Amino acid sequence: MAAAVEPEPQPLSLELLPTDPLLLILSFLDYRDLLSCCYVSRRFNQLSSHDPLWKRHCKKYWLLSEAEKTQRKQSWKAIFISIYSDLGRYIQYYATLKKAWDDIERYLGQRCPRMIGSLKDSVQEEDLDAVEAQIGCKLPDDYRCSFRIHNGQKLVVPGLMGSMALSNHYRSEDLLDIDTAAGGFQQRLGLKQCLPLTFCIHTGLSQYMALESVEGRNKYEIFYQCPVRKKCLFINLNYKSTCSCKTFPLWHLGTSYLEWFTSYVNNVVTGGYPIIRDQIFRYVHDKECVATTGDITVSVSTSFLPELSSVHPPHYFFTYRIRIEMSKDALPEKACQLDSRYWRITNAKGDVEEVQGPGVVGEFPIISPGRVYEYTSCTTFSTNSGYMEGYYTFHCLYYKDKFFNVIIPRFHMVCPTFKVSTARMVS
Repeated sequence: MAAAVEPEPQPLSLELLPTDPLLLILSFLDYRDLLSCCYVSRRFNQLSSHDPLWKRHCKKYWLLSEAEKTQRKQSWKAIFISIYSDLGRYIQYYATLKKAWDDIERYLGQRCPRMIGSLKDSVQEEDLDAVEAQIGCKLPDDYRCSFRIHNGQKLVVPGLMGSMALSNHYRSEDLLDIDTAAGGFQQRLGLKQCLPLTFCIHTGLSQYMALESVEGRNKYEIFYQCPVRKKCLFINLNYKSTCSCKTFPLWHLGTSYLEWFTSYVNNVVTGGYPIIRDQIFRYVHDKECVATTGDITVSVSTSFLPELSSVHPPHYFFTYRIRIEMSKDALPEKACQLDSRYWRITNAKGDVEEVQGPGVVGEFPIISPGRVYEYTSCTTFSTNSGYMEGYYTFHCLYYKDKFFNVIIPRFHMVCPTFKVSTARMVS
């Protein structure tokens, strides 16, 4: 009797899987693959249109909430496709930039509502295309995406992109709307094919984005330009011409609009940049830059001022903000008054300068339990970095002949990375 022939096993097919495990598999697919599944078979078309699968993509890429979905009165899939048809080219940037905008609006809405009121509504694709045609350069997609969310702000004070104030100097930068930025597009020597992102109506200071890799700049890098101080000449023997070569130092701030904007927003919403008098002040605080002597704590924040600095000749201008606070648990008899200050200032070459003087910024503050005293001052270096440290001398109010020193922690000041772009003029 012949042996029975066993049938060959059938190849495993996803089509044969039950619905639940197949939906689980589809839930791991990206939106592109999920759309492709619609064309595999009728069953796959039905399953890949399962609405909960698209809910994840709507939240991941468009940050869409349940409430917004209810308002639209559409399925998750229909919403995804609708938004994608308008913003699809920005899908790798949109969620990150939308979150940044949402975060800063929420944070400043409680603290600086007037500033949030200056933000402009989004622009459309045709507006951005028109600007590209006007300036003759392509705008990066992360920049375009941001302006599809908010078209910068009105020219107001204070500006969204931070302020800085000294006794005789004030800066506040607005985030330019697309038309104003296009109007300030540069073709002049040293800023060729650069687009302003910000503008200060008091100082004329702008942060620029390079739209092309020219004059030694990288495409899409963001920077402050330093005033031109240096010029060199050389003879081109081959062409019997003189070439005037100008160098343009610039302070590098970021490699892309996305990095530049989101890092700034993060500094704001995490409290890295303090809110003072309804303005964002771009002071940087090192959490380790704190010293406590008895009941008194001293902390320091610093900021670099590019508009008051130069590379040639080397002159780097910094401002620092000092906070002096006595513990609220201190005894009342610990109240004291600041008499004098001592500074030891060291530049990057190791050169040391010592400064002593009465009070601080012309004042002799009294510190008592729970009280905070803050002041701002400045310094300059001939090197691009340096540090300061020292102490304050106080006397007790209850024991007039009792003096003591309070340590000021060492704090470092470093200017942003700077590079030199070069433009040549041949005659």
